[in-house]
Amino acid sequence: MIKLSDHFDYKKLIRLTIPSIIMLVVTSVYGVVDGFFVSNFAGKSSFAAVNFIMPFLMIIGCVGFMFGTGGGALIAKTMGEGKTEEANRLFSMIVFVSFLCGILLTILGFLIIKPVAQLMGAEGFLLSESLRYGRVILIAIPFYVLQFEFQCLFATAQKPKLGLFVTVAAGCTNIVLDALFVAVFGMGLVGAAVATALSQFVGGVIPLIYFSRKNDSLLRFTKFRFNGKALCKTMTNGSSELMSNISMSVVSMLYNFQLLKYAGENGVAAYGVLMYVNLVFQAIFLGFSVGTAPVISYNMGAENSDELKSLRKKCLTVIAVVSVAMFLLAEGLSKPLSIVFVGYDKELTDMTTRAFFIYSFCFLFSGFSVFGSSFFTALNDGLVSALIAFLRTLVFQVIAVLCLPLLFDLDGIWFSVVIAEVMSDIVTAVFLIAKRKKYNY
Repeated sequence: MIKLSDHFDYKKLIRLTIPSIIMLVVTSVYGVVDGFFVSNFAGKSSFAAVNFIMPFLMIIGCVGFMFGTGGGALIAKTMGEGKTEEANRLFSMIVFVSFLCGILLTILGFLIIKPVAQLMGAEGFLLSESLRYGRVILIAIPFYVLQFEFQCLFATAQKPKLGLFVTVAAGCTNIVLDALFVAVFGMGLVGAAVATALSQFVGGVIPLIYFSRKNDSLLRFTKFRFNGKALCKTMTNGSSELMSNISMSVVSMLYNFQLLKYAGENGVAAYGVLMYVNLVFQAIFLGFSVGTAPVISYNMGAENSDELKSLRKKCLTVIAVVSVAMFLLAEGLSKPLSIVFVGYDKELTDMTTRAFFIYSFCFLFSGFSVFGSSFFTALNDGLVSALIAFLRTLVFQVIAVLCLPLLFDLDGIWFSVVIAEVMSDIVTAVFLIAKRKKYNY
């Protein structure tokens, strides 16, 4: 069994992170499966509607990442200090508060989903289909929050394989029900939404049951008192992940707005295919970062600077190798994946293939800043982590997607992410160099 106190070579590092990577990849596949069935059985207009409203739903649900990554860093640091019972009290409080937030976000979502969709430019069929899909998903948001949160906390509890099992169970639920509701029963967009909502329920409830009972993990639910200071620290630590997910979703809304302007409904559909691949590939970077974070936090709490240095070097090496592999894979799959999703429309297929070719270059650069932000979260430096995430996912991309189309038309939109990732890598490198003496990594 791998322990947080172990010395990590490359083999052990990969073994540690594989379950977290697969968990997040499987979660990302939810949207891919919905998109495949909706596109091929309900048509490109319904497919565009799913991709149009998805960024809004991600904003509502991604608060779970804030509690999971921020709470996981604080809990692991507390365990590294030898305070096991305190770690369990923090764990219990964080999960309870996150579920309450999920309920409040569901209520808020129902109130604002229509004006937000209209503000983004939806009207007619696109508006009505977006609302039909979104309102079903909103019902399951509290469990969506828990699912995101537990994906991170299973790693902290040293039960990544169990977390993988839960995620696979939820993913299989989504795939089977998508096929049944959409392909067999012909329920279209609503069927895909119901399948996703039920899978999120599975992903959120199973961990609640597990941690409520006696278990052999490092964490369990116990009685707790509200700790405002710890909650603020959790939210600060996880603010970068929250900011990253919110920013990406806001930017996706802006992309959809620009695409409606430059390419119409076809542009939104093509961007949807790119986002599916991006979700899966970025899940690999994020899963690796989530998997390594508890070890980094533990060694910081234990003041083991030699292991911190070793971890930083090995992690960056793995990120570099995986980045090149992802770029080559994305280039090779650009045509086949375009055909899988939108092969029934030649014009849309050609547009998606070209977009893929340009967009794939971002995978050479994105892993470095994703890990850099997570690295500072694990060091409990939420401010630096949030700043990296804010610049990467919002500031640089907004500037690029507003300016580049003026020069390069539609191609400028596809290039925007590439330019934003390069700029964020520069910022991440500056912070890693500037903070190396403070944290002795």
